[in-house]
Amino acid sequence: MKHFAFIYFMKPDPEAIRATVPTHVAHWKNADVTDYRGGPFADRSGGLITFSTESADRAAALTRNDPFVEKGLLENYWLKEWASE
Repeated sequence: MKHFAFIYFMKPDPEAIRATVPTHVAHWKNADVTDYRGGPFADRSGGLITFSTESADRAAALTRNDPFVEKGLLENYWLKEWASE
């Protein structure tokens, strides 16, 4: 298994973000990954998700298909393989 960190910062569109949160949460809840931890930053400017999956391609696909990404709600985001051990 490979470990990943998905770090993202939101665009200033609180209504669209609020409307998309349930599908964003469902996306990651149903993603079939291990070691999932995630949530928003305290100031709600973005968030951090860490997870493990079998490949970088799978991690990239999960990130690309995140509703926040699909709806263009992110100012910036990064997916980085994490050497957690």
